[in-house]
Amino acid sequence: MARQRLGQHFLADSGWRQRILQTLPRGQHETWVEIGAGHGEMTRLLATPGRRVIAVETDDRLARGLRDATQKNPTEWPSVEVVHGDVLALDLAQLAGSEFRVYGNLPYYITSPILMALFRHSGQIRSIHIVIQLEVAARIVARPGGRDYGYLSAACQFYTRPEILLRLPPGAFRPPPKVASALVRMDLPGQRAKLAIEDEERFLRFIGACFGQKRKTLRNNLRPLADADQIANALAACGLRSDARAEQLSLADFAKLFVMLQ
Repeated sequence: MARQRLGQHFLADSGWRQRILQTLPRGQHETWVEIGAGHGEMTRLLATPGRRVIAVETDDRLARGLRDATQKNPTEWPSVEVVHGDVLALDLAQLAGSEFRVYGNLPYYITSPILMALFRHSGQIRSIHIVIQLEVAARIVARPGGRDYGYLSAACQFYTRPEILLRLPPGAFRPPPKVASALVRMDLPGQRAKLAIEDEERFLRFIGACFGQKRKTLRNNLRPLADADQIANALAACGLRSDARAEQLSLADFAKLFVMLQ
């Protein structure tokens, strides 16, 4: 049974598991970190000879069950390491030890914190493949000018190149969630590679300030960071209207404005 406080919805439909598997890179001699391994629904499919799988599970009961299964039948679970812990508290780069890929059926209520934690290891992550709420997936891939475009869009596209690959109905899970889900592939690097931002954490805080109140213009949202004349001059120098709003800016626009207001 799922524990609702942990947001557990297990991918019970084998057909959907196979469809997801078909979208994943199949290279051998790679390391995969799986977030939310559950009963091993996808772990068994990820585990192939020559591939290392680090299965992270925060539910102690599920982690014990999965560890028992891998120890009793090692040939069915080759090179699987079960780690009981909170992915937000673990050093995934240290666990993996080198470049790795990520797969996860993420709890909907902590999708954004998990992604931000993963981005701290962007230098080692080759790709991220996550099953998440469709509404959140739409925000991740949204482009400037769209209703869904916001801080999460900009942050994800700074580090990755996201794409929705599959839409999954509630019936694919047990228990079924109340919303539709999606499989999102996020290849690295994203626009970060060409923007040459030196202080990335400060840049992301700057973008967060720009989106502080979406109904307000950049001139209003940036008041705590600079005076009115500085903001007006920076907007003009970047070719932006005086009444521009954050949802209209590309990452390149944010980068130019960020440099101007240093």
